[in-house]
Amino acid sequence: VQLQASGGGLVQPGGSLRLSCAASESILSIDLMGWYRQAPGKVRKLVASLSSGGLTNYADSLEGRFTISRDNAENTVFLQMNSLKPEDTAVYYCNAVRNGKGWTRYTYWGQGTQVTVSS
Repeated sequence: VQLQASGGGLVQPGGSLRLSCAASESILSIDLMGWYRQAPGKVRKLVASLSSGGLTNYADSLEGRFTISRDNAENTVFLQMNSLKPEDTAVYYCNAVRNGKGWTRYTYWGQGTQVTVSS
């Protein structure tokens, strides 16, 4: 699976951005898609995930400001980010997980897209 992330940029505090992650295959064939972020000097952390069955999971720290969604026809997953704060500044990575036989899991990463929240 190849993933192409886009939509990052510079935004003022309180602003919004929408990230897109286009997959090279049907996202319905992918068990879990998600967004991670990595701030300078910090570890990469989960932001949000969306299962093929439609279940979502969000990092507790987001306080309901972000929403993950998908367009099945376009094989694209989105991350709508509202009320952005300077601490949201990071490189955001798209992720896909496909379950294999037994406990095997195949993980794929897109290239990162930089999000900078600053006045």
